[in-house]
Amino acid sequence: RIEVEHVISKKLQLKKKAESDLLRQFDMQVNDFMDSLIEESTSLEPAPVPAVFSPPMSDKERSKLHFRPPHGEGKLFVSRRSLLELFEVNHIRTIYHMFIALLILFILSTLVVDFIDEGLVLEFDLLVYAFGQFPLVVCTWICMFLSVLFIPYTLFYLWAQSHSGSHSHLRLYSLLFGTLFLLYQALGLGFLPTYTVVTNSFPPASCFIIILEQVRLMMKAHSFVRENVPRVLAWCKEKNVPQVSQYLYFLFAPTLIYRDKYPNPVIRWGYVVSKLLQVLGCLFYAYYVFVRLCIPQFRSISLQLFDLRAMVLCVFNSILPVLVLFLGFFAFLHCWLNAFAEMLRFADRMFYKDWWNSTSFANYYRTWNVVVHDWLYYYVYRDFLRMSQKRCRPAAMLFVFTVSAVVHEYILAICFGFFYPVLFCLFMCFGMFNFILHDKRKGPIWNIIMWTSLFLGQGVIICLYSQEWYAQRYCPLKEPSFFELLKPRSW
Repeated sequence: RIEVEHVISKKLQLKKKAESDLLRQFDMQVNDFMDSLIEESTSLEPAPVPAVFSPPMSDKERSKLHFRPPHGEGKLFVSRRSLLELFEVNHIRTIYHMFIALLILFILSTLVVDFIDEGLVLEFDLLVYAFGQFPLVVCTWICMFLSVLFIPYTLFYLWAQSHSGSHSHLRLYSLLFGTLFLLYQALGLGFLPTYTVVTNSFPPASCFIIILEQVRLMMKAHSFVRENVPRVLAWCKEKNVPQVSQYLYFLFAPTLIYRDKYPNPVIRWGYVVSKLLQVLGCLFYAYYVFVRLCIPQFRSISLQLFDLRAMVLCVFNSILPVLVLFLGFFAFLHCWLNAFAEMLRFADRMFYKDWWNSTSFANYYRTWNVVVHDWLYYYVYRDFLRMSQKRCRPAAMLFVFTVSAVVHEYILAICFGFFYPVLFCLFMCFGMFNFILHDKRKGPIWNIIMWTSLFLGQGVIICLYSQEWYAQRYCPLKEPSFFELLKPRSW
């Protein structure tokens, strides 16, 4: 009997070991499959010069393929596809089909409820309100774009010409043109669009279009000047100022890092149309999420007294509408940027990385939006280290967080019409704490903690900003003081 029990226990141990080995091998095979799939997807774009059966290249020709800045530092642009192009794989595409099915259910539920309650056909009052005053929005954007196209380039060109001549007051010219550029950034591109938005009382979506474009164009102008000033200072004999066509291409290109040239694939117009249709679908998806999940809940909560119980219920009920966050990510960082990249033959499609696998907010901030992260890394973090002679890395990291948090809060304050620094506090407090504490921890439990924190944080943001929005509408102040403007009205 003892021998039989020993044999049974031995078999059970071998079974468990076989199961663990099988799971480990399956996991390794899946990882290898995904890695090879990503590598294959990046290799589908045509290379600038064939590596095989080609004559040997000189060092000068080889350097042109790297698409680095002339001074030898900065981001390396290569031909590669976005990670979510893996939706072309049938097994992964099922996730995409699930979201489409949810959109159909949202549409059906809205149609049925509206028909039962009021006998109405489907309306889009929220979209019409959110994108109000659209002709004025277009006029404002055109003025912003034309000013960014001509003023920074003209100032840089005149400064470069003065530097290339035999002028004896080069520092004075540099100070003059640098001051004019900073005044344009602060007043012409910083103050005037904000003043137009505030005085004309643009609705939220129209505000986001102008303010986000304002920030984007300011970052573009800074990148153009920042990348080309070292070229002018390093001039010996060749004096090649970037052409207007190169600068114009950069203003439309889906990157915030200037280069004279980028990798160029072939345009697929069917791909462009499909991505733009997906952006439109995400817009209606977000509309139905707000109509079915957000507006009824927050409209009723705003009429109640603000207490802890209502606050807790509001936060947890706001976790499902966090779906809008992923819709925004998919619509802008994947569909919109890939559509423009395809139309402009811009081959480097690494607009984001696998942020969903992050085990800390440090990695999440670096991979969620690679376009903005690259700008902050090269023009804020590295320049801060260069000026401090690489002595203050924690201070540089804190400065980057502060700049990012202030700009995010500025965008929300202008677009919503009130100051409520919820996002700023989450950025600076919890995000920075997690950045320092958990950056090197890679276990699966940390990915679960990151997702839990992300859901709760976005739920807090949606809950508090929605409550404040309705409080601003239902509780107007006749003659508000400066302190009352800063104080949340939902309190």
